[in-house]
Amino acid sequence: VEEQQRLHVAPTAPHTTALGVTRTVGTDQTIRFGSVRYSTPPGLVGAEVWVRVAGQELVVVADLDVLPTMPVWAAGRAGLTEVARHRLSTPGNPRIDLAHYLDHPQDPTGAPRPPRPRPRSAAEKDFLALGAGAHAWLVEASAAGATRIRAKMAAAVELAALIGDGPVDAALGVAAAAGRFGEGDLTAICDHQATGATAAGLVAADETHSA
Repeated sequence: VEEQQRLHVAPTAPHTTALGVTRTVGTDQTIRFGSVRYSTPPGLVGAEVWVRVAGQELVVVADLDVLPTMPVWAAGRAGLTEVARHRLSTPGNPRIDLAHYLDHPQDPTGAPRPPRPRPRSAAEKDFLALGAGAHAWLVEASAAGATRIRAKMAAAVELAALIGDGPVDAALGVAAAAGRFGEGDLTAICDHQATGATAAGLVAADETHSA
């Protein structure tokens, strides 16, 4: 009874020094430690977390009770909880767990998902209606920084009106695979395919075949 009058009430949370150092989760769901970015699960942006080194790993702990909204992945948990664990890395080599970015446009393997062109005008809609080759051509031409893309798209639609959608779409697919986005390339490929040639001898316009 005498001791109870002199003892302080035990804290509800452990001393945070044991949890490491504090970091604030950025808008990209990462924290920085040792000049390296490490990802965290969704729902922690702006929250203060603790990080500590355990062997060769970085452990990230968050207090779920102070979050304004409980993340879906945290259902059934409460209080101080380990939310992420990463292998330690070096500057310039961030550690990103793809599972932390559920809505990101990428495959679980880490490879980006192929872009899906969305027409914004009648001309773009007519071009993409040619087929899969047109889609591939637009994606690759944009990635390669090709010039006068809109004019070349209109020319492809006009060519399709003369010789049909099928041959032009097939030629666009070949042009996308070979990196042929220059003036007259599409017409040349269509003429070449009209002779019965196949894509077996396709040569990509890369540095291997550059003068």
